[in-house]
Amino acid sequence: MNKKIAVVTGTSSGLGLGISKVLAETGWKVYATMRNLDKGTPVKDLQQSGLDIELLQLDVQSQVSVDQAVQTVIDEEGRIDLFINNAGIGFIRNTEQSSEEDYKRIFDINTYGPIRCTKALLPHMREQKAGRIVSISSVGGLVGQPMHEIYCASKFALEGYYESLATYVTPYFGVEFMIVEPGGIESEFANSVLADIEKTGGFPKDEYEQVLNDFMGQRGNQDSGVFQTPEEIAERMMVELEKDTLPLRMRTSEWSEEFTKLKTSADPTGLKQTAMVTSSLLGK
Repeated sequence: MNKKIAVVTGTSSGLGLGISKVLAETGWKVYATMRNLDKGTPVKDLQQSGLDIELLQLDVQSQVSVDQAVQTVIDEEGRIDLFINNAGIGFIRNTEQSSEEDYKRIFDINTYGPIRCTKALLPHMREQKAGRIVSISSVGGLVGQPMHEIYCASKFALEGYYESLATYVTPYFGVEFMIVEPGGIESEFANSVLADIEKTGGFPKDEYEQVLNDFMGQRGNQDSGVFQTPEEIAERMMVELEKDTLPLRMRTSEWSEEFTKLKTSADPTGLKQTAMVTSSLLGK
C-alpha cells in the first residue's frame, strides 16, 4: 500500500520538526520544508534514524518558491494528501512601537505565506477531489491580547481565510481544512521572538513599559497546563488527522479550550484573564 504524502513548512526546529517526526513515525512520507536548508540538520538526523522524510526548500514569502516546491512533490509522488502550514513568526510590540516594515513582515509570513501555499495546492487537490490543508494558528487567532495586536491580527486574518474556504471548497471539491490553536509551546519559537526584539533595540522604555511588566510578571503564576511540547501538540493533531472528517478548528489542550471561551465572555480583554496568554506566547 502506498504511503500518504504530507508536506510541512517551517521544519528546522520546534513544532514543524515535531509534526514531521510524528507523521513519519505514523507511516506517512513527509516532505519537511524550510527556507534555509543550512538549518536542515535536525531533519537529516530523522532521516538517519530511518524515518521516511525528504528535505525540501520552500520559502513561504515567495510564490515562485512555493509553486516550485509543490510541483516537485507532485512530480515525484503524483499527489499531496496533507499540507501543514506551520511556518510562522511571533511579535511583541504594540501599534505605536511597530513600524510599517514590522507589520508587513508579520502578515507576509503568518497570513500571506499560507495563502500562497493554498493557492499552489488547490488546483491539484481540487483535481483529485481530496486533500487536507492544516494551518497552525494560536489561541491568539481567536482572543486578542495586550501588546500582541499585530500578531493576533495576522492570526485572526488566517482563521477568517480558512473559515471562508471551508464553506465552499470542502462541500464542492472535497478539500478539508483544519485550524490548530495551541497555547504556549516549549520550543525555539519563543527564543526567536525575544532575539528579534533584542536585535531591534529591545523593549522601549516608554509609557507602555508598565503594561508589559504587568503581563510578564504573571509568568511565574502559570499553571503547567499552559505549555506543551511540540511532540505533544503533534500527537494531539494526529488524533484528528486519523478521523474520517476534520474539525474546522481544534485546540490542543484543556487550557487552550478554556482560554478561547473568553471569546464570548463579557470582558475578553480583562487584565487578569489575558496576562497568562501574553506570557505563554513567549514560552518558558
